[in-house]
Amino acid sequence: MKKSIEILSPGVALGMAGSAMSSKFFLMALAIFFSFAQVVIEANSWWSLGMNNPVQMSEVYIIGAQPLCSQLAGLSQGQKKLCHLYQDHMQYIGEGAKTGIKECQYQFRHRRWNCSTVDNTSVFGRVMQIGSRETAFTYAVSAAGVVNAMSRACREGELSTCGCSRAARPKDLPRDWLWGGCGDNIDYGYRFAKEFVDARERERIHAKGSYESARILMNLHNNEAGRRTVYNLADVACKCHGVSGSCSLKTCWLQLADFRKVGDALKEKYDSAAAMRLNSRGKLVQVNSRFNSPTTQDLVYIDPSPDYCVRNESTGSLGTQGRLCNKTSEGMDGCELMCCGRGYDQFKTVQTERCHCKFHWCCYVKCKKCTEIVDQFVCK
Repeated sequence: MKKSIEILSPGVALGMAGSAMSSKFFLMALAIFFSFAQVVIEANSWWSLGMNNPVQMSEVYIIGAQPLCSQLAGLSQGQKKLCHLYQDHMQYIGEGAKTGIKECQYQFRHRRWNCSTVDNTSVFGRVMQIGSRETAFTYAVSAAGVVNAMSRACREGELSTCGCSRAARPKDLPRDWLWGGCGDNIDYGYRFAKEFVDARERERIHAKGSYESARILMNLHNNEAGRRTVYNLADVACKCHGVSGSCSLKTCWLQLADFRKVGDALKEKYDSAAAMRLNSRGKLVQVNSRFNSPTTQDLVYIDPSPDYCVRNESTGSLGTQGRLCNKTSEGMDGCELMCCGRGYDQFKTVQTERCHCKFHWCCYVKCKKCTEIVDQFVCK
């Protein structure tokens, strides 16, 4: 470094000044690099297990295949330890993440932010670094997906540490109905999902009262809201027994609700999510104290949502340019709202669908293919 300074600087004094400036710039560059690296590290998420990931491949589950956990991007240290201890669980963690991502995309398909994924281990991109309503929903629905997948895997005998549900017989079940069968093990699914999903947040240590500590509290609250929604929506399912379907006897068990029902419930919670802030004791409290305090099943957020109308690299917003819209709708999927007042382009497209279907004995359905030209509208 000295030689390069001497070539550029003829004077010793100038060389010393250049050296000081060079050191200063080096330290600034180093600080920027480490802050960037921290952002990248924090952007990694276990949600990536629901994308194209080694966890989806059955061949990695050979007994003693220790490299599995090291192949999985986005896991925190605590999650990696759980992975080593419960390798057979990881496939279902991935399935739960995938279920949550798909449900998020379904629920927001007509919104400006449509839960789009990006091609890296953050899954949803920079937008998750903002503690918004959308982030709250994403954390809740993905945690719910893990409870759902783990509970069902237990029932199906896929995991070595759990089996059918051992839930107590409901008190309001008629006496002559049998309580048995093999129910979804929601207790185990809830406990393991809490241990795994919350591990990342519990490992992070930040100064009391800092923004980061508020995000940890927010994430933990929304994770719990997602898990409780699955738990509370589970219900009793029964099957009839008897001669010629007389249903003289019923066998009942505990069963998970359809996950669409979970998604619908969380979407309602999203619409009524509570804005929160940190108080002097480092606890989350409502911004508007006139409203009722949120319960453990409600969603909470600490930041306003970014502008999803235009593409913004810093916030992670992808914008709505190029999105399809409904010209006749006055809702969020309508061209006026979806396109944020920018207008839209119209084009024609050919759609092919099955039509004039007929049942033939026995036993198949034969259909014709019909084509029609339809108008579609795309945001400018």
